[in-house]
Amino acid sequence: MVWPLLVHVPERLVIDIKGLGFRYPGADENTLHDISLQVPTGSVFGLLGPNGAGKSTLLNILTGLLPCRQGSVSINGLSLPGDAAAIKRFLSLVPQDFAFYPQLSGLENLRFFGRVLGLSGARLHSAVERCLAVAQLEKHADKRAGLYSGGLKRRLNLAIGLLSEPQLIFLDEPTVGVDAQSRHFLLESIRRLADNGATVVYTSHYMEEIQLICDRLAIIDNGAILLAGTLEELLHNSRRVLAVELGAPADAAQQAAIAQSQPTVQWDTHRQRLRLDDADTATVSAVLAQLAGLQLAVDSIEYGRSSRLEDVFLDVTQRQLRD
Repeated sequence: MVWPLLVHVPERLVIDIKGLGFRYPGADENTLHDISLQVPTGSVFGLLGPNGAGKSTLLNILTGLLPCRQGSVSINGLSLPGDAAAIKRFLSLVPQDFAFYPQLSGLENLRFFGRVLGLSGARLHSAVERCLAVAQLEKHADKRAGLYSGGLKRRLNLAIGLLSEPQLIFLDEPTVGVDAQSRHFLLESIRRLADNGATVVYTSHYMEEIQLICDRLAIIDNGAILLAGTLEELLHNSRRVLAVELGAPADAAQQAAIAQSQPTVQWDTHRQRLRLDDADTATVSAVLAQLAGLQLAVDSIEYGRSSRLEDVFLDVTQRQLRD
């Protein structure tokens, strides 16, 4: 029997953040700076950012784990921190760390956390059966969770987070350390949650996942929102890129000549491919003319706006390594 992904669909569910700031006690400056975001109901909203960007701090505020002292946060018309208790009744956080007892079986974990949520009797049984089916854990229900593979552990983490049929689900790196098949299954399950009326806030370092399942997204770095919108909007507003594959590597003199006229040119390690970001049509014509003048044969040319979210992400975060 295939169980549907059931959620209680609210009349209106939206996260509305205005001017949110946060500073940890004893810190010299804010971790979050003037964050303003709106998450539509029934969507998968991606939150992207390098390590230390402020993602975890923002999630902790939205889930009531940290206080909201600067700015305002409204969730389904309720405000933080005053309505935190009411808000927690319809949200769920699935953390990156495994949040279950490894010495218990999958079934025992689900029953335990269901009781923590106040479920009992027929309601508890129904919720456990539903979540086992959603995560396709029926065959593994009686096995100790500590012996699960990485993919099964991620699926159990998700199943526990769905016990209360939450309207709003926060997923923090839910596919870390899983194989391709498990990742595909998890992404399909998450997409179906939104299709059935839930709202999902999804953080991940895998930008292809964000590009695949998210309706809207925001890029955060150094505690500030750099870009926000639909994927189409972010890609449409990205810079035009010129990439030229040469028939043979450019020597040092040829490379220096091009760099003199195009200081921002980027070369690969073998100097057989060059790239220019933010290149207009006049620049394209000038580069091709110069290559011809230097007797450098061209094998292929790519020109246009990037179709990869990763390019946009690296562009706005300045391509800097993070700790």
